[in-house]
Amino acid sequence: MPKEEGREEVMTNVKDGLKMLKTLSKGELEMKQGKIVVNIIVLILAVLIIGSRSQAAETKTNSAVLDRSQLSAPVSEVDPEAIQVLRRATDYLAVLKQFRAESDMTMEYVLMDGQKLQFGHRISVAVQRPNKIRSERVGDLVEQAFYYDGKSLSVALPKEKYYATVAAPPTIDEMLDFARDKLNVIAPASDLFYLNAFERLTEGLTSAIIVGPASVAGVVCDHLAFRNEEVDWQIWIEQGKKPLVRKFVVTSKKMPQSPQFMVAISKWDTAPKLVDAVFSFVPPKNSMKIDILPATTAGNN
Repeated sequence: MPKEEGREEVMTNVKDGLKMLKTLSKGELEMKQGKIVVNIIVLILAVLIIGSRSQAAETKTNSAVLDRSQLSAPVSEVDPEAIQVLRRATDYLAVLKQFRAESDMTMEYVLMDGQKLQFGHRISVAVQRPNKIRSERVGDLVEQAFYYDGKSLSVALPKEKYYATVAAPPTIDEMLDFARDKLNVIAPASDLFYLNAFERLTEGLTSAIIVGPASVAGVVCDHLAFRNEEVDWQIWIEQGKKPLVRKFVVTSKKMPQSPQFMVAISKWDTAPKLVDAVFSFVPPKNSMKIDILPATTAGNN
């Protein structure tokens, strides 16, 4: 419980902040001495509140840090209910013979000086078990098509008019491992496509909690949060008869500035009528075939 004088100091700061706001326009941007001063109500109040030394020392409740005890569900290191919700989702996806999904992917990159940059891509994927995938990615950094037909893996860069094709293992799981380990080619959000996705996702878990109900693009979901030694990750799983993954966020704990990777899946089709031609790669006209360097060679270069 914070001290009363700490509370009074915070309230005084808030009142002072409100007086300041009367002279500002909401969202106003000013240029002053080469610096951009962003006068936004929420930011000013936040700075004033956090500036209270006694409050910061006594409690985290009014800061940006959420105490685990504030979560809507009881917290344990590994909550069996969180594991059960995740298992239901991965099992549901594993038994689908075919599916399509459309999603938006966001990746963060960290510059040498510590500044984060965010880039986005639109991804469409079609899967036919046990041995076919097609994925297309269009966005800020790359336009890429990924084809696997049970015999070969092809990666195309339509804008650059390059493509590469290599022989591949006979199942989706084996192909994804081969592409990652041997070629350094990773299909977006591919962890969800494995038949043993549950085992892969839960390996080395140190924490698993249910954060609570949440809405993703109007779909009511269960929001889960997990931790292991390498990453923190969150997943939003649709409630109801179809426990589909609607959002997936991974935060790196080993990289400077903890960059994030996020996929928000806006559209699912769990019963498409896919034909083999969907997964057959035909090189674009006037494109050039190139070789994919093995992962070890690419890493050395």
